[in-house]
Amino acid sequence: MKVTWWMRVVALAVFVMTAGVVGVFAQDPGQDPAAPEKPADAPPTPSAKKPAPKTNKDNATESADDQPKWDPQRAEKDIEVGQYYMRKGDVDAAIDRFTDATVAKPGYAVPFKYLGEAQEKKGQKKPAIKSYQRYLDLYPKAEDAEKIRKRIEKLYKETEKEKNDIR
Repeated sequence: MKVTWWMRVVALAVFVMTAGVVGVFAQDPGQDPAAPEKPADAPPTPSAKKPAPKTNKDNATESADDQPKWDPQRAEKDIEVGQYYMRKGDVDAAIDRFTDATVAKPGYAVPFKYLGEAQEKKGQKKPAIKSYQRYLDLYPKAEDAEKIRKRIEKLYKETEKEKNDIR
């Protein structure tokens, strides 16, 4: 293959542009490219504050800033993984995943139903009632709506009984 002069020009242009891009990304975000470099042993400037360490939160959309709030594909994946955790018996992990799904796609009824089931299995009756009710609010003509209403009624009676037993 014969290398022509224009191939050399294109290759040189690509090299120069790549070197420029790499140089830009290699800088510190707050560094001024025109400012002289500080020696390595120089003390940090007082204006350079370190960000506070992030606390790990259970919810993916809260613990990762780059996670979009509305993400229907992630909601579907969260439901799938939550169901896996339910089959394996890890109810806490399932609750976390179903909660993530409700955040990723708030108007979607299905994760609220699964969240209610997981909360009910965990013994969290009041949150389960809220999750089931949200499911019915979003999907009032669901095929299993009557079954869910009976579950809500049963859970409500159990919470009332527990309340009366405490007195």
